[in-house]
Amino acid sequence: MADNSNGDLTDELAGLDFAAVSPEEFARIVKGLSPKQLTEFMRGELRTRVLGEVFGRMRQQFRPEAAGQLKALIRWKITGESDEVYETAIAAGACAVSAGRSGAEPRTTLVMGDADFLRLVSGNANPVTMFMMRKLKVAGDVGLASGLTRYFDIPKA
Repeated sequence: MADNSNGDLTDELAGLDFAAVSPEEFARIVKGLSPKQLTEFMRGELRTRVLGEVFGRMRQQFRPEAAGQLKALIRWKITGESDEVYETAIAAGACAVSAGRSGAEPRTTLVMGDADFLRLVSGNANPVTMFMMRKLKVAGDVGLASGLTRYFDIPKA
């Protein structure tokens, strides 16, 4: 895919049924794209579909045995074409995901751009490195944020 021009690549990705793409395949797609290509990819309706699918899968990727009795609300703010907010509520060994900002106070808030978000959730970026390079901003419980990846099955590309 990476050999195509950006227009062809975006058209090819727009035609994908993201619900049918495995997490491992998604990780390989993201790994093969440059930050510029990822930014191009995350525009308009395609961005909405991709974010919806990624956050929709968090419940299935959740590892309740790793979370134990953790109770936390994590707010995700994805910046790019527009700011998109999702929240992940972890409690009683379950994970619930909702679009938008609730009135509840999050334990931690993660802010990152589109390309960095895709790299993080696809296992193609290290959250600690992203934080140190200021590609990931954290407000609230930094310790919780630094360990979040252990609560989810993150694919490997």
